[in-house]
Amino acid sequence: MTTQGETAAERLGGAGEEVPAWVTLGLLGAWALHDVEELLAMRHWPARVPELRERFPQVPDRLWREMAELDVRRFGLAVAGVGLVVGAAAVEGRRTGGRSAAYQYVLDGFGLHGLVHLAQSALVRGYTPGVVTTPLLVLPFTLAARTRLRRAGLLRPTRTGDAALSLGLAGVVTAGAHVVARRLTSARGRGLRSGVRR
Repeated sequence: MTTQGETAAERLGGAGEEVPAWVTLGLLGAWALHDVEELLAMRHWPARVPELRERFPQVPDRLWREMAELDVRRFGLAVAGVGLVVGAAAVEGRRTGGRSAAYQYVLDGFGLHGLVHLAQSALVRGYTPGVVTTPLLVLPFTLAARTRLRRAGLLRPTRTGDAALSLGLAGVVTAGAHVVARRLTSARGRGLRSGVRR
């Protein structure tokens, strides 16, 4: 039987259990380590484009062209852009003791994007950037953080729609960061070229 002043955390057995910093701020750390792998791998990824293009002719040519012309500096800017969002969510998670819906959506998106990495590697039957740190870091961290939030009575219920929203938001943030990075590097390139003409 619950008393009138009892909180949801108390009803779920998490009364007074504080969520440690690794659960919230650790999201940024786990993301950063994961993206270091992606940054290192992206230097060599364009070399695989001809082979993959032949194996997957149904993929639009525009995507293959972009992969073949991958600019590591631009990719790094996009990674930094995503990092700002993940960092803001981690800080908000810490500030609210893990209660923040934004933090929990980003946490779920981080874990679900790891499943995308695994699916990509299964599809190409080989290594894809980010797949090594997915089973070693992305998935274990996400599951551990969610378990700790659940124990504290703070984990929001995750329905299919919530999972789809988390993954969709991760995709939108990533795509948006790439668009901004492309514009920044294009503008800088134009500025350098005009400076040379002078």
